[in-house]
Order: sequence, then C-alpha cells, then structure tokens
Amino acid sequence: MSTDPYHAVQSEIQSSLQSAEQLRASFVRIRSTAREGSEELEWARNELKATLSALEADLEDLDESVKIVEQTGARMFGLDDAEVIARRRYVGHVRREIESIRAEVEGRPQPDSVRQPRDDDHQSQWAMQEQEMMIQQQDQTISSIAGTLSTIAQQAGLMGTEIVEHNEMLGDLEQNVDRTDTKLEGAMRKMKKFIRDTEETKSGWCIGILIAILVILLLAVILV
Repeated sequence: MSTDPYHAVQSEIQSSLQSAEQLRASFVRIRSTAREGSEELEWARNELKATLSALEADLEDLDESVKIVEQTGARMFGLDDAEVIARRRYVGHVRREIESIRAEVEGRPQPDSVRQPRDDDHQSQWAMQEQEMMIQQQDQTISSIAGTLSTIAQQAGLMGTEIVEHNEMLGDLEQNVDRTDTKLEGAMRKMKKFIRDTEETKSGWCIGILIAILVILLLAVILV
C-alpha cells in the first residue's frame, strides 16, 4: 500500500492556519488604533503576508497529495470516495480562508466565494469532518496504547514466571547447601574423633616402648 502524505501536511496546514487567524486578529486590532503607514501596522501586515505565503505553499503540497489520491485511486491508499471528497473540500476551505485574510490585509472587498451564504454550510460540514478525523486519530492512538499495554503485560507475565523459577532454583540451592553443611559437620566430628583416638593410641605405644627400653637397660646393667 502506498504511503498517504495527507495527514502530515494537513496537520501543518491546520497549525499555520491557526497562526494566520491569530495574526489576522492582531492586525485588525492594530489597524483600529494605529494610523495608516505606522511602523507597528506595517510590521503586522508584513508578518501576516509572510504567514499567508508560507500557508499557500503548504496548501499546494496538500492539494498535490489530494490529486495523487484522486489520480491513483482511493483504494490504493485504503480510502473511500467520501474521504477523498472531504479532503478536496478541506483544500477549498483553506483556500477560501487564505483569500479572505489576504483580501482583508490588502484592503480589498471579500471575494464572493467567501461571502456566499452556503459557505456557512461548508464550514459546518468541515467542522464535522474535522471532528470525525480527530476521533479517528484518537481511536488510532488508543489502539496503539492498548497494544503497548498488552505487550507490557505479556513481558510482565514472562518476568513473573522467570522470577518464580529463579526462586525455586534458589530454594533448591539452599536445601543443597544445608545438606552439605550437615554432611561436613558430621565429617568434621568423625575426623576429630579419629585424631583423638590416634593420639591416645600413639601415647600408649610410646609408653610401652619406653618401659621396654628401661627394662632392657636394667638387665644390661645387672648382667654386666
């Protein structure tokens, strides 16, 4: 499936359009208090024009992305015809907003396309479509979060299983150590008894040998 660039460009457009609306409000406020040709008013006008120029460039990219979908086919991007129509309407909506702001900053009458009563219907339709898109994006975000939480839960389960296995291994090791200590203590006791018995036996033999030597010496003296 081809990559759909619409949402990335549309997000930038919406942010730029909000900035333009804020600059427009600031320009109207300054124009109502400052004299024509003042430095503050000219700065506000130039700032607004620059923002509109950047917005128009982004709108061309957005329009191009819609054309790609229209020419390639909505199904190639996983879209239906209603979504493509909504995108085309959004491009028209932004274009009318830019023209309205530009006409105001240049002191021209509002274009007929902006002043037509049916534009209110377009605004309402776009507001509903934008709300639907926001809901869809929220659903996607929630689904992504749910997937992440599921993965974390699985990892936590695996960690819990490993911890239980490690605890069992530690328990077995402690039992083996205890048995080894018991055997070692028994062996030490036997070793001490053996040494003690050996020492007593050696002492008895030494005394017997000494007595025998003394007897032999005494006999030797008597006989001599």
